[in-house]
Amino acid sequence: MIDISPLFKYEITGSDALRLVDRLMTRDMRKCQANQVVYSSWCDDNGKVIDDGTITCLGKNHFRITAADPSLRWFLDAGYGMDAEVKDVSSDLGALALQGPKSRDILKKVVKNADLNALKYYWYTKAKVDNFSIEITRTGFTGDLGYELWVAPEHAEKLWDRLMEEGKSYGLAPIGLVALDMVRVEAGMLLIEVDYISTLSARIEAQKSSPFEIGLVWTVDLDGENFIGRKALIEEKKRGSEWAFVGLDIYWPSLEEKFDKVDLPPQVPGQTSRSSVPLFKNGVQIGQATSISFSPFLKKYIALATVESRYAKRGSQVDIEITVEYSRESAKATITKPQFFNPKRKRAVVNG
Repeated sequence: MIDISPLFKYEITGSDALRLVDRLMTRDMRKCQANQVVYSSWCDDNGKVIDDGTITCLGKNHFRITAADPSLRWFLDAGYGMDAEVKDVSSDLGALALQGPKSRDILKKVVKNADLNALKYYWYTKAKVDNFSIEITRTGFTGDLGYELWVAPEHAEKLWDRLMEEGKSYGLAPIGLVALDMVRVEAGMLLIEVDYISTLSARIEAQKSSPFEIGLVWTVDLDGENFIGRKALIEEKKRGSEWAFVGLDIYWPSLEEKFDKVDLPPQVPGQTSRSSVPLFKNGVQIGQATSISFSPFLKKYIALATVESRYAKRGSQVDIEITVEYSRESAKATITKPQFFNPKRKRAVVNG
């Protein structure tokens, strides 16, 4: 379990709320049903990503958006002239993420008036815990079964304590960003300002990325309404993207070989490295690994990376720069899909 209250949270209401959200998001938000959650990116006029996050439909013309970076000014500017109110509710909601194969079992012991067996992946419901209300979304920043719980700040500590109490026999433990960083790499989940740079904070054009270039092509509905950046993304789809988002399976024996020359076992970081390192093909740099982590669960040294599109074929071999006793060396790696861990229970609905 982790406290995710620092997320930025915005609610959009008014007769033009759907119109505004549909204009902002690359997803076709007209298809979003009440109590459904969707994941989307939002872009500038040039089709470059500003941020990505979840959008929950709380009812007719009522949406809640979560974001890693501040987006209030952008949302307000995009809604100028519309009958839509954008409200920053970041301080009005505490949020906890309960993740892992036993998360449903633990949550069922705490909440009332909610059918967690029937709650589908990326859907929303309300519930009671003792004498206070919470909201539940079946979402999370991990590759496993999990839930995010939204609660008034005055009840957040009690909710934490109740979950820890009921989860004790299941081995429930609080985690921080170091552990979360590892599991989000296993799940192939992007981290803003690490795996891509927001167009609002990029210092040069080359630092900006389109959704196609960071693995979010599935969030782009070009057949939808005229969202911000749509024209540029239509043109990019026609000509092809320069970059592609991939996973890397770093070949452990090649690490052993390089470190054995200095009489050491492989030295890998104990936590996810967010420092980009170059990738090469036949001695020519073709991209960079942005998040690198040893997965104790998968027993693999893995990475998320951006490479030139022509080198993104799965199964192809590349070289990744490593440091061996202050010397720059390289290890072998195989390009894979970026999602390393994706169990069926993440999306499965319990029958009965």
